[in-house]
Parts: sequence; C-alpha cells; structure tokens
Amino acid sequence: MVNPLRKLVWALILVGLCPSVRSQDIAVAPPARNWTLPLFTREGFRQMTLRGDEVRPMTSDRIDIIGMNVTVFSGKADGRIDSVLLSPEASFLINEKVASGQKTVRLIRDDIDVTGEVWTYSYNEKKVLISKHAHVVFHSALPDILK
Repeated sequence: MVNPLRKLVWALILVGLCPSVRSQDIAVAPPARNWTLPLFTREGFRQMTLRGDEVRPMTSDRIDIIGMNVTVFSGKADGRIDSVLLSPEASFLINEKVASGQKTVRLIRDDIDVTGEVWTYSYNEKKVLISKHAHVVFHSALPDILK
C-alpha cells in the first residue's frame, strides 16, 4: 500500500518541476497553497486531516507547513473529532507521522486546551510534548486532583 503522504510529496514535486528532477532537488519545489490531505482508516473512516496555508516538500520524508491544522478523528463510523492541533509553522515527518515546531502550538480537545512552544506531536503514540511555556486549561471537573 502506498503512503498517501509520500504520494503528496511526489505530486508536489512533479507539478512544480520537470520530470528529470532528482530527489535531492526537492527543496526547490514550489509550495502548495491552501492544501488539504484527508487520511482514512482501512475501513474507510476518517482518521486525520492535515491542512496548511502553505506546504513545501523538504525531503522525500519531510514537509514543512505554514498555518498547520491537524484534525484527528475517532477513526470510527461516528466521525467524531478527537482533537485539533494548530501551529503557525511545523515540520511533518511522513514515515514516522510526527509533527514538530519551534513556535506556538495549540491542542484542542473537548476536555482540555493546551498551548505552548517548542513541541512535538506523535500521531502513533497520541502524544504531544511541549518544552516551553506550557499552559493547560481543563474543561472538566477534577474532584480528586489534590488527593
């Protein structure tokens, strides 16, 4: 099965450059604007949608995104949104499904809202690590938090 993100990177290269371009020349590819890439489970349910105001392939495994919006779905028939990750600038490693950035990030879920800087998001681990200026707002009761 071909990774849809890898197909996107090569599509960007082929649209912007002549067919004789080698993989080391990826960085000269023009950016795609107002870009959207939906990803689905094997069963056909929405898994994740990546969006960006501008996306540029940097290598065959990495894209840089300006105005990143990652919407993660339940991956089930209900199509419920699990979380949304927003950042003005990020890099996304295709094979590892890892996004990271030095600037701000915001993670939005029904029960929590997290902001910070210098961050990494691992889709496979369902984890966001924030290194600087983390701020967390809980939207649910935490009755036993101090016990």
